[in-house]
Amino acid sequence: MSHPETNLLDSLPTELSQQLKALIDRALLEFIRPNSASQFAQEAPELTKFREAIALNDSTDDRELLRIFREFVPTTNYELYRPFITKFFATPCKEADVKNMFAPGLPYFLAMSSMTSGKSVKTFPKYLPPSHLLQHPLYLASPPSVGTTLSPSSLKYPQILTIDCEDGQSKQVTVCSLSIGFLRMAMNWHVEHDNERLDLWVPGQTDPYAISLVKSYRAFFILNALFALTDRGMTTIRFFFANVFVIFLQYIEDEWSLLIDCIEKGIIPDVEDLGHLRAPLEGLFKPDPVRAAELREIGPPGIQGWAVRVWPDLTRFIGITGGPAAASVPKACQITHALGPSVFTQSPGYGSSEGGIAITYHKGNPNTDYKVVLVDVVTEFLDVHSNEPSEHVLSVHELVAGGHYEPILTTRNGLWRYRMGDVVTVKGFAPDDGLPVISYLHRREGGIVMAFGTTCTESQLTTAIVSAANRWIGQIIDFTIVGDDRDTPITYGYLVEIRGEIGLLLAGKDARMAIQQTFEDLMAANDEFRTAFWQGRARKPTIRLLEKGTFTEYRRQKCDKTSISVSQVKVPVVPSDQNYREWFLERVTIEL
Repeated sequence: MSHPETNLLDSLPTELSQQLKALIDRALLEFIRPNSASQFAQEAPELTKFREAIALNDSTDDRELLRIFREFVPTTNYELYRPFITKFFATPCKEADVKNMFAPGLPYFLAMSSMTSGKSVKTFPKYLPPSHLLQHPLYLASPPSVGTTLSPSSLKYPQILTIDCEDGQSKQVTVCSLSIGFLRMAMNWHVEHDNERLDLWVPGQTDPYAISLVKSYRAFFILNALFALTDRGMTTIRFFFANVFVIFLQYIEDEWSLLIDCIEKGIIPDVEDLGHLRAPLEGLFKPDPVRAAELREIGPPGIQGWAVRVWPDLTRFIGITGGPAAASVPKACQITHALGPSVFTQSPGYGSSEGGIAITYHKGNPNTDYKVVLVDVVTEFLDVHSNEPSEHVLSVHELVAGGHYEPILTTRNGLWRYRMGDVVTVKGFAPDDGLPVISYLHRREGGIVMAFGTTCTESQLTTAIVSAANRWIGQIIDFTIVGDDRDTPITYGYLVEIRGEIGLLLAGKDARMAIQQTFEDLMAANDEFRTAFWQGRARKPTIRLLEKGTFTEYRRQKCDKTSISVSQVKVPVVPSDQNYREWFLERVTIEL
């Protein structure tokens, strides 16, 4: 049986299921056979039973190795890998101490996890894949397009690790975001030669290479806007998290007069922290009074379809407007308003710093549907609603359409049955190869566990406030949620930034109805919350509005503190850092 709108299969025919099993086995062997000789696989305490079984059996037999893997490798989390990853940060770092740590050889770079909480950044060694895979969509930091692409990339990094090699030479390994590591890998851009590329353009993009090295948050956005506005032939916009595009538009609106004057006169604006980067940027930027006049006539962002008036050839926007970037969901209406109905929107795919899991499934909803692939990882699953033991891991051919699962990753880069912590739903199975098509739902432990013992998920909390805000208080810029314990019992405390002046938005509206609607939506979405309320163990959520610019400043501080790219900064739906919780509360201007 098929879904007519997507042609997905509800279940796998026997023949296709057998083909899929063979496909999974080949991919798994490609990863675990070489990686079983790594330092991690040979020393990690959790893999002791795996090693013992290997020693007692014929591990050269493929079927036997797969059986041993599935029977004796448990699910893992980051803490198991941390002591091994720490060795890369030792001073001095000897090649013998880190070679073949997780996969054969030395890593090309160390990928930093996205910053969604106050917890320490996780890092994951990334090894150079077979050359033919560098053109796969999972590895392309900037996919090819007709015309130029606006895809701001910051090549800044917090740290360079030096590995002393046995031949007397040294190898530098950059600690950076995953997308930047992939870009450097694809372009063969070694960090020691960064200053030799200052007068070059990033191939196929609107921005010169020098902008990617700008450290100032504000200058990075203004300069990217300057060069993008000048390029009338741009066809694609790509922001990994779509909410960053909204920030980009806000900078254009705020600095519109400055940007147009600079385009007319061919000057680089006097923005901070440019230093030695100013001269190469000035050499690449030329006066264009005709373009400046055209932009003046169009005006700053605000009208529907503004982007296609500025860039008439614009056809595609790539960015996450939901899923892991839950705080991006309120941005969808702002983005579609600015782009207009003619621009096709899609997600870049589904994955994390741990590994690339799935690519956009264009035969479904390109913003939410992803087809699992076997390029960077082999994904297994845990049924989040099952009463089976937590180690009952399912292969893809054992999944059920409509089921909710946590992805478990075994990766090319040396992770073994690593728990993602996400929850996805299976939409169905692709008819060509049987691989599942999934959609992200929420983090498995992403809500606030209240004193009354219930947890509303990220998606439930997000859907409730977005729906209420659109009707009663206006367009949300961003939001986060804290436990509001100012009264008993504790409840969900929304901290929201809205577009425009608060007084004007609230005038003539019964804004307090937003609280009632949010409450009713949570009651309808979560049985435990509803039961707790009727038993007197829960109360209505609260909504407090934050001063304008709060979340822009939050991202700037995160970028400056950790030296990560703005594309890596996600606003947490539920912040775990107590300092940032207090920081947000200090910026409350009014309570509904």
